[in-house]
Amino acid sequence: MSYQTSTEGNNAPEFVPIDYISQDQLITIEEITREFDLKTERLIEISNHFMRELNKGLEKYGQTLAMVPSFVTGRPTGQETGTFLSLDLGGTNLRICQVDFQGNGVITIKQEKYLVSEAQKVGESHILFDFIANCVLKFLVEIGYQHEKEKEKVNLGFTFSFPVAQTAIDKGTLLKWTKGFVCPDAVGKDVVSMLQESLDRLSVPVKVVALVNDTVGTLLSHSYKYPNTLLGVILGTGTNSAFFERLSNIKKLNISSDATEEMIVNIEWGAFDDEKDVLPLTKYDEKLDLESHNPTYQIFEKMISGMYLGEIVRNTLLHLIDRSLLFNGISSPELNKHYIFETKYMTVIEVDTTPTLEDTRKILEETMNIPSVTLTDRQIVKRICRLVGRRAARLSSLGLAGVIKHCGAVEGGCGIGIDGSLFEFYPNFKENIRAALREILGDNVDNIEIQLAKDGSGVGS
Repeated sequence: MSYQTSTEGNNAPEFVPIDYISQDQLITIEEITREFDLKTERLIEISNHFMRELNKGLEKYGQTLAMVPSFVTGRPTGQETGTFLSLDLGGTNLRICQVDFQGNGVITIKQEKYLVSEAQKVGESHILFDFIANCVLKFLVEIGYQHEKEKEKVNLGFTFSFPVAQTAIDKGTLLKWTKGFVCPDAVGKDVVSMLQESLDRLSVPVKVVALVNDTVGTLLSHSYKYPNTLLGVILGTGTNSAFFERLSNIKKLNISSDATEEMIVNIEWGAFDDEKDVLPLTKYDEKLDLESHNPTYQIFEKMISGMYLGEIVRNTLLHLIDRSLLFNGISSPELNKHYIFETKYMTVIEVDTTPTLEDTRKILEETMNIPSVTLTDRQIVKRICRLVGRRAARLSSLGLAGVIKHCGAVEGGCGIGIDGSLFEFYPNFKENIRAALREILGDNVDNIEIQLAKDGSGVGS
């Protein structure tokens, strides 16, 4: 059975009734729908709180929103030219690029991706950075780079998508890991030095000259093509944002500047409301947080990003199973594994328009090994996926709206470049973001251009 969602105004999602649903199921599903719905008034309230936290982070260090100065000043003109090497470590994959800037906003890229194993994510830091150095060496061989001793090392921009305290363009201390990485001995150390040590140890002819957060990179690369860009955003395995801020507003730097000077600020918005003051956390979110690698941290990210959405759905399904309101009260060893219900399954289920939701049945019966899933079960699962995905998009919008309002760009408009698999592939994600922005900003949202910034982080570095 198909159903439709209302994406405008104060209404919760509207669904066609589920077949053969019991009264207990109906009451519980309606309760879950209310838990995951975000009314316009609540969106505006949270967005205003976001703005206050943003200003706190600009004024002094140690705030929930870290507001990390990038030491990247000025905007690209689109006329810069040259060939450069970049490295992007952000989540599941390591990406290495050779980027050729040709002017007039034109870019060409040669790139390779390398899978980061779980052992590399949680072991000693030298294991991770030696792996990265090896991949850089392989890439240089693949692109045919010939090193001569008398030549200088190849300059490399390092996109590092984790919270750092950056003190220069090529220096940054790791504050904490996110997105499933641990490597405890790396916390408190300069990530550029750790990478350079591995490169030197393996005789890789590369010098790390710039440390860039992935959002900073996305903002820079999108600005190269679209000069009106204000924000660079990641909505993928994790989430974060960066924007052009007036240098005079970054009070904690104590730098004198004129009114036109700008620096990119990395918000680190995944940590927004770690205090749990305003975000609409459900018991399914609380369970995820408690069982995560980093409980009580990155609360906003855990409600939005691709690493966690499937786990929120899984927790919700288990709640229904425990009450014998789904799958006849029967679970499976697979469904009881953390993070087994991946966000990619939600994507398949959301777009399943077959009369009997056959694609959904395959995921539940063949991948999750749940026996005899009824049509009603499938319809309930699809509804929950849609609720969780829609809420993530609406939460994303309140951060965007907060920055736009802070920068005074509501009426004049701006561009937003967004990279990440969630934004690119999750059904209706962009549409739900825009609908929620309209609720917060009104018709001024028509002046705001939201575009995919494909591979932006590597190009930007």
